[in-house]
Amino acid sequence: MNAISQAVNRKGAASAAAQAAIEQKQYLTFMLGGEMFAIGILGIKEIIEYNGLTEVPMMPECIRGVINLRGAVVPVMDLSARFGRAMSTVTKRTCIIIVEIEAHGERQDIGVVVDAVNAVLEIPISEIEAPPAFGSKIRTDFIEGMGKVNGKFVILLNVNQILSVEDIGELGIVGDAAKLLAVA
Repeated sequence: MNAISQAVNRKGAASAAAQAAIEQKQYLTFMLGGEMFAIGILGIKEIIEYNGLTEVPMMPECIRGVINLRGAVVPVMDLSARFGRAMSTVTKRTCIIIVEIEAHGERQDIGVVVDAVNAVLEIPISEIEAPPAFGSKIRTDFIEGMGKVNGKFVILLNVNQILSVEDIGELGIVGDAAKLLAVA
């Protein structure tokens, strides 16, 4: 009888741990223009130093260029420019976060430039609010939620929306049209 109750207790402890894992999510926090943002860690492949970037002509302004990541060409986006702000200033703490997204049914790696990486935080689901309907400096469809950490909000980003290939392609078309109008 004692062995059975120990097994049940172990199973209950495992279930409690699994439930706790479901009730919170892990996010990588980083700084961008003096504000803290976060991305869910499940889509992050790695964090690398900012260097070796090759600029590509005729790209939307938010695309900084490409890098060679172990033989693969990976596009790199400046999140600050993507949010309609000035391009990020490269410093010693500037990093590229390699994120895996799904585009046209395929997995694709994209790098995002951030000012500095902070830490991985576990945020309980109960501490995550829905995205605001207005009042944000970025498009609300870019926001997955607002996480409360130590009495402050952290903007939880929706990377699939931010890094949408279709959306970025439209930016390139609009940018090209604006340049043509400026010349005319």
